[in-house]
Amino acid sequence: MKKLFLSFFIVAFYLSLQAQTIVQRNADIDNMVKAVNQDSLKSYITKMVSFGTRNTLSDITSKSKGIGAARNWVVGKFNQFAAGSNGRLTAYLDTVTIAPDAKRVDKPTLLGNAVAILKGTDVSDKRVYVVSGHLDSRVTDVMNRTSNAPGANDDGSGVAGVIEAARIMSKYNFPATIIFVAVSGEEQSLLGSGFMARKAKKENWNIDAMLNNDMIGSNNSSETQIIDNTKLRVFSEGLPSFELEKNAKYIRQFGLENDGKSRQLARYVKEIGERYVDQLEVKLIYRNDRFLRGGDHSPFVENGFTAVRITEMNENFDHQHQDLRTENGVRYGDLQEFMDFEYLRKNTAVNIAVLANLAKAPTSPIDVKIDVKNLSNSSFLYWKAPEKGKVKGYYVLMRETSSPTWEKKFYTTATELRIPYSKDNYLFAVQSVGIDDNESLPMVPGIGR
Repeated sequence: MKKLFLSFFIVAFYLSLQAQTIVQRNADIDNMVKAVNQDSLKSYITKMVSFGTRNTLSDITSKSKGIGAARNWVVGKFNQFAAGSNGRLTAYLDTVTIAPDAKRVDKPTLLGNAVAILKGTDVSDKRVYVVSGHLDSRVTDVMNRTSNAPGANDDGSGVAGVIEAARIMSKYNFPATIIFVAVSGEEQSLLGSGFMARKAKKENWNIDAMLNNDMIGSNNSSETQIIDNTKLRVFSEGLPSFELEKNAKYIRQFGLENDGKSRQLARYVKEIGERYVDQLEVKLIYRNDRFLRGGDHSPFVENGFTAVRITEMNENFDHQHQDLRTENGVRYGDLQEFMDFEYLRKNTAVNIAVLANLAKAPTSPIDVKIDVKNLSNSSFLYWKAPEKGKVKGYYVLMRETSSPTWEKKFYTTATELRIPYSKDNYLFAVQSVGIDDNESLPMVPGIGR
């Protein structure tokens, strides 16, 4: 009996091992993730805090204080990395004069976004991936341009992540182009990101995805006193802000309310982020942003681009938008001492893993269709090869209509696949898979007959 039980246990254990998912990590991306350095991130935060205030309306002439000195410093860091990029990384300050609006801008203001462009190696591949944080900071009064506003976490953390991503990724080659940007004017109503999004639309930039990082370096919450650095939120819109009326009937008819492009990007961030970063769970938040708040991804989704907001799981409102002070034993203000740099390291690594996987992958398959001409209990999908990139094969993704994430992946080297699951009961998408197993963004099928 003991021998029989032991044999049963060994067989069961072997089968359980066989059932486990083996996570395949691309070696280059894994090395990029491992290169993210807490000390580097901390040094960026320390420098940004040293500028006193980075309020958008603050001094732009001083070399040591105010938003002008801060944005010039960021461009300087980008140029430092550019020196070792074999000419692929270029940096500049993109400026525009903002007129007074009787709201949060009370004088003509020269707004500046610090931008670095890592040019793709395939000149025919026009895809662009954007990663952002906002450089400006504030205290309680958003119009206060002189009081000390450290902005260590909001959003020094996001900018530090962008700078570190540029440092690491500028050493590698990608077919597609990556733009690293520290925008200004976020606290004055998303002015810098709005300027960039409108410019991108006007100039027909082919932005495939945009990752906005806003507060990714604090692990604790006010009021509830939760401390946890193992979860990260990704906010994404469901129904598209851009041309919703034009597409609403199709979305409603086929049950695609949860399958907009930004929602697909959020799922992608979860899968790839958790693949490469240990001890971190990416939580999908089915809202474009938080109540009463706005983020720099919003102008991009409003202009028809695919964009999400990446932010810490637990917010501490004692350390956001606060004058520096101590009241009843509570210390208020966005100070560096309240940050968790291991958490910031992990969240920066998520951005790098996602950007690298996207920029290395082929473009998405085109003309993806699901056949509906016959009544059947199977599903037949077909598509055309992507326009750019070397393709190894394709994943057909499947999930139940009530599931938040993809549940199954079917691999094929063909450009069609029939699977024994009813199209009435499941949702599908198709990804291109590159020769190094990097996956494109999923494409939801249209109706084919």
